[in-house]
Amino acid sequence: MNNMQRRTSFLTTAGVIAALYVLLTFLANAMGLASGAVQLRFSEALTVLPVFTGAAVPGLFIGCLLANLLTGCAFWDIVFGSLATLLGAIGTRVIGRRAPWTAPIFPIISNMLIVPMVLQQVYGSTDSYPFLLATVGLGELISCGLFGGILYQALKIRHIFDGVIA
Repeated sequence: MNNMQRRTSFLTTAGVIAALYVLLTFLANAMGLASGAVQLRFSEALTVLPVFTGAAVPGLFIGCLLANLLTGCAFWDIVFGSLATLLGAIGTRVIGRRAPWTAPIFPIISNMLIVPMVLQQVYGSTDSYPFLLATVGLGELISCGLFGGILYQALKIRHIFDGVIA
């Protein structure tokens, strides 16, 4: 595969991941699960993908940015929520490749620490930071840990990303 084909494959993979993130966030948003103190974004299961391909890092970031923008989040939520996803994706890419069992840890931690502050500072939530940390953390544990773990196993068994530019 030449350099142009590699770049095209990388951008295509990143675009598909971004589109899936937006679609799955819209689905969760339609059910009232995508935002607030209790968040269960199905799209966060995709945060295991950087283990398989580097294209997932920009894909997840752009997907989260677009999903937050299109679902009507406040400006600082768009910025910091997307940065939380980016940090989680980078951690998953750097460490998760060597120890795949750690893949969900980075998005869980980055969202647990950043999103409660956004809820308090941007949306004026009167809930305590420890409460929001627990509720956001639980949603991330389910989305990234449980759903992401299932997705990881399915992709690993099926060799879905074999041949995709890592």
